Amino acid sequence: MALIAVGLDHEHAGLELLERATVLEHEWVKVLRTLVSHRNIHEAVFVSTCLRTEVVAVIDRFHGAIEEITATLAEATGLDPAQFEEHLSVHFDRGVANHLFAVAAGLRSVVPGEFEVLGQLRRALELASDEHVAGSTLTDLFQRALTSGRRVRHETSIARGTTSFAHAAVEATLEALGEAAGATVVVVGAGQLASGVVRSLLDAPARVAQVVVCNRTTSRAEDLRAAIGDSRVRVATLEELGAQLSLASAVVVAAEVPEPVVTLELLAGRRRPLVAMDLAVPHGVAREVESLALVERFDIAALRRRVDQALDDRREAVAAAEAIVAEDVERYLEDQRARGAAVIVSELRGHFDALVAAELQRRAGEVDALDPESAELLRSVVRSVVAKIAHRPTTALKESAGTDQGARLSEAVRTLFDL
Repeated sequence: MALIAVGLDHEHAGLELLERATVLEHEWVKVLRTLVSHRNIHEAVFVSTCLRTEVVAVIDRFHGAIEEITATLAEATGLDPAQFEEHLSVHFDRGVANHLFAVAAGLRSVVPGEFEVLGQLRRALELASDEHVAGSTLTDLFQRALTSGRRVRHETSIARGTTSFAHAAVEATLEALGEAAGATVVVVGAGQLASGVVRSLLDAPARVAQVVVCNRTTSRAEDLRAAIGDSRVRVATLEELGAQLSLASAVVVAAEVPEPVVTLELLAGRRRPLVAMDLAVPHGVAREVESLALVERFDIAALRRRVDQALDDRREAVAAAEAIVAEDVERYLEDQRARGAAVIVSELRGHFDALVAAELQRRAGEVDALDPESAELLRSVVRSVVAKIAHRPTTALKESAGTDQGARLSEAVRTLFDL
């Protein structure tokens, strides 16, 4: 069995395709169950965000697994495989660890070092574990990647300044608002991203007088308000969004929505400027609102341009983060090689021990006919000879673990001894 990672991300696919390929979190279970129903997929973790839709899996046949994963993604997104196949990012075996550790470190994010990705990967693993589709291989891989990601943020300055999607979005929103003070900002959503947006807005007290959290489930919005504990936060229902927007200077949509909630109809007749920041999955602010003279709309593409301009300040931190990731990946792979060698060596020794035991049992009558000392000597000689025969194969397996030669030797040993 081998590891594979297949998916779409912002480095290899356009934002429009990523939006269409996004799978809302409440549908992830169905995707996971479909994945492991295929013959070549034994374990799977699935994650889908505004900038990444990806499957990490333990598989048998490479090409068969690619076909099965592609078919599952097509079914889950409603896209024809031809629409995204050429944009797929594929990583295999060692490349999976390199890729996932870099993702966890924030090195594959629009905002380098951002924290949200750690929560996204953790939730994806937890869901796969709850569904019993992530075994020891993927659990170890993800947990080690998450640990490495936390280490990167602790030991480097990659998370200095703009540290998250939410932070970057708020910075852009406040910049668009200009120097005006006492703004009311509406935030649609109450999840992790929305929470980050609200907290970042409240960190600018001179600029933001009030934050209104609108969410489809008001209890979650109330939980967010209680967790933040700031009197500037109010809660409103999604049905009240239009009324709240009429009093607001800005709106940030940071939620999973099947269709835009800030529409042209909702803003028709508006008489005051509005900054609309769209972080939603797929889109929370209809593109048509850009036709309104008083509305300024931003989305993920605009944020990416902003971050790219500021990235020069973090070149050294990125290099340091890459060095940590490389070190942690190598340590993980060394542990995997040692574990893999230990498994097959144990199986081989167990096979030889079973042969000795079976043969001695088969000839027990003849052995028992000897005097006790001679019988024990015979048993000892047989075990010693078999141990010497097994010594060279087990040593070679240990020394070559994790290499191409090791893989060939392991396969040969399994074939020769029917392990």
